[in-house]
This record gives sequence, structure tokens and C-alpha cells, in this order.
Amino acid sequence: IRPTSLLGDALDGAEMVILVVPSHGIRAVLRDMLPYIGSRAVLVGAVKGIENETLMRMSDVVRDEVGDRFEPRYVVLSGPSFAAETARGEPTAIVAASGNAEWSRSVQKELSSNTLRVYTNDDVVGVELGGAVKNVMAIATGGVTGLGFGHNSVAAIITRGLAEMTRMAVRMGGRVETLAGLAGLGDLVLTCTGSLSRNRGVGIELGRGRPLDEILTEMREVAEGVKTTRSAYELGRRLDVELPITEAVYALLYENGNARAMADRLMGRPLKRE
Repeated sequence: IRPTSLLGDALDGAEMVILVVPSHGIRAVLRDMLPYIGSRAVLVGAVKGIENETLMRMSDVVRDEVGDRFEPRYVVLSGPSFAAETARGEPTAIVAASGNAEWSRSVQKELSSNTLRVYTNDDVVGVELGGAVKNVMAIATGGVTGLGFGHNSVAAIITRGLAEMTRMAVRMGGRVETLAGLAGLGDLVLTCTGSLSRNRGVGIELGRGRPLDEILTEMREVAEGVKTTRSAYELGRRLDVELPITEAVYALLYENGNARAMADRLMGRPLKRE
């Protein structure tokens, strides 16, 4: 591996290009990359988010930026995978999703190893939404953890968060079984319980009463869930999908709420059948 800051060098002759940038920066990076991307290259998106301004999924953003030059061969890469653990060679399983089986199989073949198992899927909507919205749920589980609550509270948010993610994905054309798999439940459990989760870490600090601006200023990496919460909240309103956890996290982040109020809001909802 040879690091470089020159896009021309990095992309020269590349048959597969893996995009690993914060979701809010992907448009600018794609525009800079466009002169150097070969028309037959496969783009692999390891970007988890929903664009704030347009509420587009990342595959839609890619198509919007490069579709006038060539139809992008785009494959979504998602699933429960803390980078540090994957880099250490610890066994990891993820999903490569595309509307074209040939492209997803090519990514599966290139990236699979004895420590990285890659499954294919054709439900791009479900895989992308699972990877994005699970970060919102991780902020919620971090919030209740920061309040000092235990496993009961975390398990409740994970379970009801999965139902929430599934409702949104299905409304947008995704499949229930995708959200029950690696890109849904798998990534959700990892991000909501793992100590390496940046989004859970933000929630923990909010639960302890620290202001969001102060938390983000001290972070060296991006917690995608902060921006995704706004997008998911607005997308839910547009689609008329019930998203109580997302709405509670939105109030915590953007309406001067606090973690205790978030928990009370969720527990005080009208009783209903599961």
C-alpha cells in the first residue's frame, strides 16, 4: 500500500475504486476524481450516510455526480466492521450490494480472504439505509449508557431501532430480510454496543451532560450519526414513516434536548401492540 494525496496517481489505471470518505464530502471528492476515473472502473462505496441537503442515499449521489460522464458501476460495501479490528486480521463478515450481480461478485472475489468474508446482495436500498440509520440508534444507546442505564435499555433501543430502520427501508423499496442481515441487524448491534463506535461515544458523552459542540470539537474522526440524524428525521417526515427513536435523537441533538428527556420521551409514548 502506497499512500498518496494525488488523485491522478491513485486512480491511474484503477479497475476498482473504494470510496471511504465522510458522506458530507463525497460530492466534492467525486468531482475532483472524475477526470481520472476510467469509464470501466467499478466504484465501491464504503460511505454510510444520507445527504443532508437532498436526502439522497450515497448511490444516488454518485449517480448524480458522475452519471453524465458514464453510468457508474457502483457497489455498496457495508456491514459490522470496525476498521481497526479488520486491519488486525480479525474475522469479519460484510455485504457487497449492487443492482448488477456481476459487479457485486467481482467485489466479493477481490476483497474476500481468510479473515474477510463478503456476501453479495442486490438490495442496495436496504443495505444503504441500514448502514446509515444504525448510527442514529448508536447515539441513542450511548445516551442511555451515559445516563447510567444498563443492558435492558440498550437491548430495547436496538430491537425497536431495527423495527424503525426496517419501516423506512421497506417504504423506500428495500427488503425486510436485508435489515435482518449483516448490513442491518449486524451493523446495528456492533455500533450500538462496541467500544470503538464513535456514534455510541458521542451519545455517552451527551448522556453525561456534555454539550454536542464540545464533544465534536475534541473528536479526531467523524461521527456520521450526527448529520444522518437530521437527514433521517427529515426523510421520515417526507415519507410519513414513524421513527420515534430518530425523532428523540433529533430533539437531543438539534432542539437543545438532553438524554434524560430523550429516554422519558420514548418511554412515555402511547402503549401499543408490538
